[in-house]
Amino acid sequence: MTRNGTPRPVPAVSGRRRAATALAASAAVLPALLSASACGGPAAADAAGQDVTVMTWAPSGTGAADRPGMTALAEAVGRELNEHGGLNGHRVRILTCNEHDTTDGATACAEQAVNARAVAVVGSASQYGSSFMPILEQAGIPFLGGYGLSSPEFSSPLSYPVNGGLPALVAGSGRQLVEAGCKQIALIRPDTRAGDTLVNYLTSAVARTGIKVTDVKAPEKSNDYSPFTRRAVGDDRPGNCMLSALGAEPTANLLDPYRRANPKNTQLASVIGSFQQSVVDSTGGDNGPLRGAYATGWFPAESSTVWDGLRETARSYGNGATIDVADPGVQTTWVAYAVLRQAVGRIDRSKPVTAKALQVVLDSGDPIDTAGTTPPLSWGVTNMLPSADSPRLVNTSVTFQQVRGGRLTEQHQGFTDVRWVLTNGEPPA
Repeated sequence: MTRNGTPRPVPAVSGRRRAATALAASAAVLPALLSASACGGPAAADAAGQDVTVMTWAPSGTGAADRPGMTALAEAVGRELNEHGGLNGHRVRILTCNEHDTTDGATACAEQAVNARAVAVVGSASQYGSSFMPILEQAGIPFLGGYGLSSPEFSSPLSYPVNGGLPALVAGSGRQLVEAGCKQIALIRPDTRAGDTLVNYLTSAVARTGIKVTDVKAPEKSNDYSPFTRRAVGDDRPGNCMLSALGAEPTANLLDPYRRANPKNTQLASVIGSFQQSVVDSTGGDNGPLRGAYATGWFPAESSTVWDGLRETARSYGNGATIDVADPGVQTTWVAYAVLRQAVGRIDRSKPVTAKALQVVLDSGDPIDTAGTTPPLSWGVTNMLPSADSPRLVNTSVTFQQVRGGRLTEQHQGFTDVRWVLTNGEPPA
């Protein structure tokens, strides 16, 4: 999750309103295609404007970047919705697309959403925001609840993120490690422009604590992270902490040299997405290198009752698909669809659900409750982050977790707001 797209100026969106109107008009006369499918042909609302098409995309069959559970969950949500009356009385059609972890794939999925007259792209994952966001902006299609892998997701006026991306996780991890009593923190992060910014977030999080931060630049892909592990462990003195902000695959490759180093004092920490419960299980649980490891997440731990609805939907409507409820991508998709349900519910039932109508609701600033998976979310002007790079980063809260007894559990209940870190402000009293 660290391979962020290179930030670039947000494209002009002056044609959004005109495009949205044209798409709504077209949707009123095209036939409905009701069944959920993978990337396929166009679809639109029926003549009465009663059907709603949305899309979810994520890479699959590519390796470590794969998030097939996100699209599988989207399809399960669609089945459940239609069995219980749809979205505010409108039958819903869920389109899913494999973006193949490539620029071309992300572009193709975005074009598919436009051709399908989708009212939103929901709960999706792609690191190529600089490629897909301009397409969605031109068509006036909201991007609701992306995984937070690219800069445009936190800057585009048509993006509505439900999590704080990697910046919030690294800032939160810094605060978690302050509480853990760390005296020095070695940050192992990708040797990229995006990775450069993570050092600033961590430094801001531990400012005025006396904690020393060591910046350990590492390649995004390597079969041997031993040199970087040795540097992070250093002399293994008490109070030494090692924080991995690499992606899932490199973090997994980092665990073996960490295990071989067998440090006596160095405390391991990472962020959710770099490792999760399945990694704890596969590396030996409480007998593996992740024993006692700290983790900062966007949402409550998988064991929390806030995910009971997700578990039930995956079990009852997943049609046998593998949907890992502990996967932060799956959780992000669940939260995004929860927001979609409530937002559509605020549109007058006598009117068609269009991309523009959805955007008006999301821009209103009225909070949307996500049943405890996040604090209430809103994207009004007053909720924007005072940041030129990431004004759309409205959810600045994180959770603190730790591996105990072989399970990722909540270190303490509730959310920790790191907004002050992300805005270079003063820590709360």
